Amino acid sequence: MKDFYKNKRVLITGHTGFKGSWLSIWLHELGAEVIGVALDPHMPKDNFVLSGIGKKIKADLRADIRDAEAMKRIFNEYQPEIVFHLAAQPLVRLSYEEPVDTWQTNVMGTINVMEAFRQCPSAKVAVMITTDKCYENREINHAYTEDEPMGGYDPYSSSKGACEIAISSWRRSFMNPAEYAKHGKSIASVRAGNVIGGGDWAKDRIIPDCIRAIEADKPIVIRNRHAVRPWQHVLEPLSGYMLLAQKMWESPTEYCEGWNFGPKMDAVVPVWDVATMLTEIYGKGELLDQTDSNAPHEANLLMLDITKAQNRLGWQPRLTTAEAIALTADWYKRYHRENVYQLCVKEIKSFTTTAE
Repeated sequence: MKDFYKNKRVLITGHTGFKGSWLSIWLHELGAEVIGVALDPHMPKDNFVLSGIGKKIKADLRADIRDAEAMKRIFNEYQPEIVFHLAAQPLVRLSYEEPVDTWQTNVMGTINVMEAFRQCPSAKVAVMITTDKCYENREINHAYTEDEPMGGYDPYSSSKGACEIAISSWRRSFMNPAEYAKHGKSIASVRAGNVIGGGDWAKDRIIPDCIRAIEADKPIVIRNRHAVRPWQHVLEPLSGYMLLAQKMWESPTEYCEGWNFGPKMDAVVPVWDVATMLTEIYGKGELLDQTDSNAPHEANLLMLDITKAQNRLGWQPRLTTAEAIALTADWYKRYHRENVYQLCVKEIKSFTTTAE
């Protein structure tokens, strides 16, 4: 991807977020002209803030994806060639508190971005990021493939299932690969597992919860010790998204569909085990089990089948769960005293070296 992204105009929605900031840094290092569109970062310790990536990219813009006219103006002004849509309300528990905002942001926001994309002459490729929770999860020992039904129990998951349906509809209705010569657009959706990595401070996520407790010398409260998730370092799915966009650019009618970018099956482990590994690698922290059977529903078991991405894209996860947690812990141990942008670049280089 070194040569491919150089001088490409790449628009990222949600670039102030956890995954968006890492993607912005990686693409900037590859020489892309990055246009970021997002709301303000949530807190001063976010990776976006500490890394200073907003000052390095071509444009660091503030806009709400629910504002359709703002999206169209930004696309028209900056004429991006490739779009990564990450902006969202990404938290399950918050979606119970703010269900309408969650649906407005995730569903209508996605539609607004797609409309701006399809009406922008320069825009050729769009990778729309949803989640593994978009599937109708039956919580059985089964890894979901890309052709299985969309659904979702909670407002967040169901909104992402609806996003997938909307993306499929827009692709078939307005950007059909059979009519590529007419519209010149290629659009795909991607789903990843539970992503971890440095600079994530979101509420109700296991790694940020652990780090906050460790830094405050408090016990780490585990809400659901038996919940099983597909854990992966943030650079794993981002590498998949970037590879997919390149493939779509080169063969626009062959890859415009849904894709899973999850970890290997041995990375699907309980929350308690992940927290235990983090405290052991970090060298500090005490776990406190407060599993609450009356808490709002969250999936206990969810796995992705990544065979398609392995076979057709040549992509595969490179890090074990222990390696992913070690790389994450390393960021949180060092961010206090080091240049965070350079720290992120070092971790990207370490990851790409591992992948070779």
